[in-house]
Amino acid sequence: MTAVSGTPLFGGRVARLRRTRPGFLTVASAVVLALMALAAIGGTWIAPYDPAAQDVALGATMPSWAHWAGTDDLGRDVLSRCLAGARSALLWPVIVTLCTCVMSTTLGLLAGYRRGWLDAIMMRIVDLLIALPGMLVLIVLVGVLGGGIGWAVLALAVLFTPGDIRVVRSLTMAQRELAYAEAARTLGLRPARIMFRHLLPNIAPTVVAGALLSFVAGLVALSGLSFLGIGLPAGTPDWGLMIEENRTLLDLNPWASVIPAALVTIAATAATLLGDRLFERLSDAA
Repeated sequence: MTAVSGTPLFGGRVARLRRTRPGFLTVASAVVLALMALAAIGGTWIAPYDPAAQDVALGATMPSWAHWAGTDDLGRDVLSRCLAGARSALLWPVIVTLCTCVMSTTLGLLAGYRRGWLDAIMMRIVDLLIALPGMLVLIVLVGVLGGGIGWAVLALAVLFTPGDIRVVRSLTMAQRELAYAEAARTLGLRPARIMFRHLLPNIAPTVVAGALLSFVAGLVALSGLSFLGIGLPAGTPDWGLMIEENRTLLDLNPWASVIPAALVTIAATAATLLGDRLFERLSDAA
């Protein structure tokens, strides 16, 4: 059956379903992140051994039936430490993402909608922060402040926010000139209501994609800090810290470093792919 114009009646619906159907990579990315989230929540409960339990006499061993991923130089089970390390490896990047998303979205909306002196001052600060070498500033700040994951999270949120502010500001400036925003102003709606109830839903796809990219950047940066010995205390189950602690065991048990490094890579890749898909899906729905 065809329409009067000759176009298949159900062609548009089928094409739309194909466009919105999640692909294999999207589903795989979502499943991987869901499993990692479960490990972050209950990793210490499902771990076969106590992540902190040591057996110095055993030392570093290759994978076996007793220890599926082997042990490190202190005889600690690598698989158990990977499961327990998911909490710190993923939780702190999520906190960085939430802080970055809230600050950048709020400040970007204000700068793009209000314009004037507020926009001018904010953009000069943003330009200054963007011009700084981010990773170098992060290492110096965390080192001067005495280390610690809390300072690292705060520094990352401050360093990640300026770039996202600029993106949100540009989108807001484009949206505020459209007819629906003009109509809202004509009706006398408050600026806050216009920004957060009308403009924000239309820039949400980019905000969501940016949030997932911030998560990836935070994951990699915090893992790098842990590798450098600046983030978490030594001995804490954490993927980045495990890479540093076990890098000398490549001859005895390379999996002690390879597995946590692979987990960081897989988590970053899955979040990036899922962010791309969410951006496309939300853009189509907008």
